[in-house]
Amino acid sequence: MPKVEDVASYLLSISKPGTSWSITPLKLQKLLYYCQGWHMAYSNGNELFDEEIEAWDHGPVVPEIYRKYRHHKYLTIPKEFFENKNKKGKPILSKKQVDIINVVWETYGEYDGKYLEELTHQEDPWIDTPKDRIIEKDKILEYFNHLARNA
Repeated sequence: MPKVEDVASYLLSISKPGTSWSITPLKLQKLLYYCQGWHMAYSNGNELFDEEIEAWDHGPVVPEIYRKYRHHKYLTIPKEFFENKNKKGKPILSKKQVDIINVVWETYGEYDGKYLEELTHQEDPWIDTPKDRIIEKDKILEYFNHLARNA
């Protein structure tokens, strides 16, 4: 299973700084949440990454990624190089995982972090989780399964 840092790095590798397709720390957090949710919905509940997502004031957050990129504040994170191979030469992300991440990117990638924050503030997993607590993965799965059934 990929680490959340791998998913973040892949997203940053396909970002386009200087356009609406750039990524700030806030936007990255929301994209990771949507990647996890849609992956679970289209992979029989299997997670894209193990790391927990918490309900913070500005929406869903993966604390490890927050700490890694917080020094960028509200500014664009530079594009990163991502090679989809581990040290043994095996793919880090499967084709299906890349396909799902790419659909999330195509769906949400042009929006800024504040828009995505507002979107998550209207969604049950964030609404139903006490602030600064882990958003239960079963809540994420239930919510995104509901969206997938009604898509």
